[in-house]
Amino acid sequence: MTTPHDLLVLHGLRVVGFCGIERLAEATGLNHDDVESELIDLAVAGLVTRTPGPFGGWGPTEAGRISDAERVGAELDRTGARDLAVRTHEAFEELNPEALDLCGAWQLRPLDGVVTANDHTDPAYDARVLAAFADLERRRDGVCADLALALPRFGRYRVRLAGALERAHAGELDQVADATDSFHTVWSQLHEDLLATLGITR
Repeated sequence: MTTPHDLLVLHGLRVVGFCGIERLAEATGLNHDDVESELIDLAVAGLVTRTPGPFGGWGPTEAGRISDAERVGAELDRTGARDLAVRTHEAFEELNPEALDLCGAWQLRPLDGVVTANDHTDPAYDARVLAAFADLERRRDGVCADLALALPRFGRYRVRLAGALERAHAGELDQVADATDSFHTVWSQLHEDLLATLGITR
């Protein structure tokens, strides 16, 4: 079952947080114009608000957060995917510490017995860490595949995580743990999405 566009945008803001249209379009997989149109309608309904200015963006209101929680919960029940979402979340939580460890390994590395900042001058070391990220993503995809079939919005994470690793392999090193569309950022958003979908607070 495909999530309606207005809910994709509202839920995207809840998961991504305060952001601009382009970042929200990348997260949801919708085009710029569709995202903007949905945001305008959601703003009229009092569910999102826009902060103007060069560092401005969009964010959910309290009413928007409540509406999103209700609609996402109803979507779970309508699709019969609640138990599947619970199992997926439990399996994901087993992988999450490994993701955090790999981000640490990307940012720091042992050198002559001392842990130091990774200056990325050792391509063999970086290649090993990226290979470990790729293996983690394959296992994550296996964990989330059934949920993505039941709730296709979760399939977007496969595209985004794989894209971040491809860009990192191409030399964009910030795509591992630093950029707003990095592997670490998207992984964290998937974690937040699972929690929000199940109504679990951190």
